[in-house]
Amino acid sequence: MKKLFVIALAAFASLTLSAQTVGKVNFNELVMLMPEMDAARETLAASQKEAEETYAAMMEEAQAKFSQYEQKKATWTAAIRESKERELTDIQQRIQEFQQNISQELQQQQTQLTAPIQEKANKAITDIAKAKGITVLFDVSQAIYFDESKVIDITADARKALNIPAGRTLESLQAELQAKTEAAAAAAAK
Repeated sequence: MKKLFVIALAAFASLTLSAQTVGKVNFNELVMLMPEMDAARETLAASQKEAEETYAAMMEEAQAKFSQYEQKKATWTAAIRESKERELTDIQQRIQEFQQNISQELQQQQTQLTAPIQEKANKAITDIAKAKGITVLFDVSQAIYFDESKVIDITADARKALNIPAGRTLESLQAELQAKTEAAAAAAAK
């Protein structure tokens, strides 16, 4: 009786799996190429630049105070020297706290900016999968193996739904970002 039940269960499972329509999508590519992600990247880059400028100013202040300390410590009284040493210690602690806090804040900002973008992509993908009758959908970055002939790729449909230009690829995005970085470096060098 047990054997018969196991055989029946296996037969049912194989029928159920063969009745499913399987689809695939490249979720990461979609999110990276969405126009909304360009704005998020610009906002994050501006925040990163501000953080770097603030850090540089703090380091400049610390270096100036340390240089002053080194030049004048021999002429200062013990009370002034101790006061200046505490000031240097405080500056060093502020810099360390800033580094820790800004790292966390930038990470939080990235999450806040990208979460709605990912949700939009997820909704579009889900809607397309439902419309196409797909019962199982997987991300190609997670798949170890799949038979291309038995899987429906909805990435192109999702690109249209998310207003991603037809010619835009991860490679072209990389080239865009590289060009912006080089332009910013050239502007900073002037």
